Amino acid sequence: MATTKKDIRALTKEQLREFFEKQGDKAFRGNQVYEWLWQKSAHSFDDMTNVSLETRQMLEENFVINHIKVDTMQRSNDGTVKNAVRLHDGLIVESVLIPTATRTTACVSSQVGCSLDCKFCATARLKRMRNLNPDEIYDQVVAIDNESKLYFNRPLSNIVFMGMGEPLMNYNNVIKAIDKITSEEGLGMSPKRITVSTSGVPKMIKKMADDEVKFNLAVSLHSAIDEVRTSIMPFNETFPLEDLREALEYWYAKTKRKISYEYVVWNGINDSQKDIDAFVKFCKYVPCKVNIIEYNPIDDGEFQQASSEALENYIASLEKNRIVVNVRRSRGKDIDAACGQLANKS
Repeated sequence: MATTKKDIRALTKEQLREFFEKQGDKAFRGNQVYEWLWQKSAHSFDDMTNVSLETRQMLEENFVINHIKVDTMQRSNDGTVKNAVRLHDGLIVESVLIPTATRTTACVSSQVGCSLDCKFCATARLKRMRNLNPDEIYDQVVAIDNESKLYFNRPLSNIVFMGMGEPLMNYNNVIKAIDKITSEEGLGMSPKRITVSTSGVPKMIKKMADDEVKFNLAVSLHSAIDEVRTSIMPFNETFPLEDLREALEYWYAKTKRKISYEYVVWNGINDSQKDIDAFVKFCKYVPCKVNIIEYNPIDDGEFQQASSEALENYIASLEKNRIVVNVRRSRGKDIDAACGQLANKS
């Protein structure tokens, strides 16, 4: 019976060194292979040109590199690039390259489908198939970095975990991926240029604070009134706003880093003065900034972009209370690459 080959990127550098020693080889060979796997993003053992043919064949017999493949790539009229990424088991996730005049940002996925049930998000309609492995998250970033260099003549500058899935429901793998992305033995990116966006899992936000992570935290809030938030984000019943508030206060006390709130305003759902007042009050608990995000319809249903007057009322109230607010215009809508639209439709 054929034995299943082990994914070599599941091994640490120390484990690779030990493997070579057990084969009667020198431990430093493990360092060489590790560098090919991560810093040089080798797709196959044949790429490892400073490793002997005999050693490469031995690696081929024992291991596999479960590399992602960009199945289809679409380019938007505004320059946004969307990748449909095929994983080693045939499942597909999506990731997006968002260019501006000064930066290129990778929006990456952390799960196939999503663990949560936000009613306004296309990804939430896909059942969660599985979590992504650290190398699958890492590979998305490498692919977008290559596209950034190819199309915009500059390396990737920022990463947001705002693609498919709830990152904090795949915490260990997301942290391992970020460790590789920020390591000098990986991509060497600054953690200050990475933002993990969550719909709000209080105990995991506290764990991030305890783990002294160095990346930024964003929270998809969309309402500061429990009944409203539960109606659009049903999991809020399990993780109510009071618990979320407590976790965010804990985060700030530990990290001293501002939180970003991602906030969409919908017609007839959260566009009243009562909604605005509740949000302004919530923003005062912890130092923060607010991103008001343009809504991207996923059907002709109950969720419709609020009026410009409602948006102006939000902005005026936030600014009056000295809360920094930006309005984010959606990118890549024509290829279903905008916030909330990732649903493997490419």
